[in-house]
Amino acid sequence: MIRIEDIIEKVGRNHQQADLDLLRRAYFFSAREHKGQTRASGEPYLVHPLEVANILADMRLDEVSVSTGLLHDVVEDTLVDLDTIRKYFGDEVAHLVDGLTKIAQISNVSKEEQEAENVRKMLLAMVNDVRVVLVKLADRLHNMRTLQFLKPEKRKRIAQETMDIYAPIAHRLGMGKLRGELEDLAFQHLHPEDYRTLTAQLEKRRPENEAFLKDITGRIEEKMHEAEVPFVRIEGRVKRLYSIWKKLRRQRIDLDQVYDLVAARVITPNEIRHCYAALGVIHNTWKPVPGRIKDWIATPRDNLYQSLHTSVIGSKGQSFEVQIRTLEMHHIAEEGVAAHWKYKEGRRGAHDEDEALKALRSLVEWTQEVKDSKDFLDTLKLDLYPKDVYAFTPMGKVIQLPRGATPIDFAYMIHSEVGNTCTGARINGRMVPLRTQIQNGDVVEILTSPNSHPSRDWLNFIKTSRARNRVRHFIAEQQRAESIEIGRKLFEKEAARFQLSAKKLLGDTDGEFKRIANEYGYGRVEDLLAAIGYGKIIPRNIIAKLLGPEKFEELDTQKESRLRSGMRAVRRLIRLGDDAIVVRGVDDLLVTRARCCNPLRGEEIIGYITRGKGVAVHARTCKNVQSLMVNPERIVEVEWAGKSDNASYAVKLLAITENRTGMIAGITGAIADIKTGIRDARASVAEDDRGRIEVTVEVFDVKHLDKVINSIKSVPGVLDVERLQGIA
Repeated sequence: MIRIEDIIEKVGRNHQQADLDLLRRAYFFSAREHKGQTRASGEPYLVHPLEVANILADMRLDEVSVSTGLLHDVVEDTLVDLDTIRKYFGDEVAHLVDGLTKIAQISNVSKEEQEAENVRKMLLAMVNDVRVVLVKLADRLHNMRTLQFLKPEKRKRIAQETMDIYAPIAHRLGMGKLRGELEDLAFQHLHPEDYRTLTAQLEKRRPENEAFLKDITGRIEEKMHEAEVPFVRIEGRVKRLYSIWKKLRRQRIDLDQVYDLVAARVITPNEIRHCYAALGVIHNTWKPVPGRIKDWIATPRDNLYQSLHTSVIGSKGQSFEVQIRTLEMHHIAEEGVAAHWKYKEGRRGAHDEDEALKALRSLVEWTQEVKDSKDFLDTLKLDLYPKDVYAFTPMGKVIQLPRGATPIDFAYMIHSEVGNTCTGARINGRMVPLRTQIQNGDVVEILTSPNSHPSRDWLNFIKTSRARNRVRHFIAEQQRAESIEIGRKLFEKEAARFQLSAKKLLGDTDGEFKRIANEYGYGRVEDLLAAIGYGKIIPRNIIAKLLGPEKFEELDTQKESRLRSGMRAVRRLIRLGDDAIVVRGVDDLLVTRARCCNPLRGEEIIGYITRGKGVAVHARTCKNVQSLMVNPERIVEVEWAGKSDNASYAVKLLAITENRTGMIAGITGAIADIKTGIRDARASVAEDDRGRIEVTVEVFDVKHLDKVINSIKSVPGVLDVERLQGIA
């Protein structure tokens, strides 16, 4: 176990004016409160806060941050409250600990919603002090290092959360080293078989890679001396496991075809001219690969990353990458914000060097607008991905965008009103469709009209969370207004059947109708009318509440309306035995499977109230869910009803294979071996010389489908298998 004195010594070495007594007091307080607690590994719980504090000390953070690392779990896991922390350690430590303390468990909130609110709380606390996130990243890193002691389900959930949220946050803060370790650790638990296979392959090649790196780094050093270009050191590295795995899957290639598997890094003194001089030396020594030179020094990434990247071809025809940067750039690339986290004499808090935090702080701008927890997490994941396309306004202002961004994204980055009134765009002086993808260096001019409004179709191709949120907000407001009007008409029609004055009832905004709205959980009459318009509430039920049960029974004709009778008839026709999908808490709603994804029993599903077609049920993983779920008020909870009656579903699968004879026979044989029906199978060869075999199989549920996919993957020569959307 790490010793507290070792941590204190590190902090004292990096911050000579630090209050080291604060660290000792935090250690003894944490040791006392966590006494008797153990981790899943069986170790004393105190090991965890000590390791977190040690990671923070290695980042060269101040004594307040390191003390927070020692205390970060005290409020959450012991009887100590925040006021006690404030009393013993001051407001600054208390603020950081509060930002890291999870929100108290709420019984009627799902695990996903709970986590979303904890992330939101952390990000909001980060607005005032980025150290909240730095301590959280250190906490997550140690938890990931010891993840093997948890149950498999929990391991996978935490690893996925790390991959989706915390590794990208580390990237946005420029903390490349920490991000790399988080991604590799998450990869190990999310794809254990792939991890083991890839590790074994790299270990087998290790002597060869080390010899190659030694050769090229020695050659670079020799040529740098000859050209009298100063350098601090020359390093060699093998590409990270997760990065290799991503490339193999994305490009569908073998390890032999990964040309940037190894790379050299030239670190120069802190003068930019030495970087460009070193680039000249590299290009004079080896032939550069055209189009593979990236200048991140002239145009730094939004996380302040700066470096020159070039790919060259070695003497034996093997290509490799060379990165060139100054020593200061190297520290920022590895440690990001933590590399320049300093404090002015006599004042606590970050000073003017914190320009790097603007990119991450911008994420918080919309967190208070997005109310739905799942929507918040999805938007956060989207916005955390690296931005690496740089375009210009006609006036020369640089706009950073994610890869694949369109003029609509560009317009909303300028201003919300520009996006809302966008009618067209010119790229480099030429008119282009709004779905055109912007390339590096493009000059984009947005054309607007005061009478134009966002289109729902934009959601199919825009990339940035800012554009997506603005478009969804506009459409939601528009649909809400329409739904209120529809709800009003439906209520008026039902009220007329019972000789009630709808105009009088709706006009009394503080009367009976308002009371009923409150009973349904709505704050305003308009909210209740919107719910009627969406189809969530039946006007007949409101009439029953207004009249009371006795009077309602007296006036009711005892005959169901044609709409209800027709709805039940349709439901009887489409009901699939005991395998029907039902809306929770609501009877007599038409429910249909969406044709775009055709969800299987066992999959997570979500319902969406359509106009005139009942509830469309999508798989949660359906590619259309995000664009369809514009208005959360139209989302309803649905579930599989009853037990499966062994009805089969046709599902189309695509297998990517090596181009050799016998592949289709091997795949159909593997499917037949597990007694699964095949409706259709066809093969073709793509431009990349890979086989593409589409096979339509009959499966009973999602578990059966997984079994079929795993069986196909076991066939030699099969590189990947995926399910194609839609009804086969």
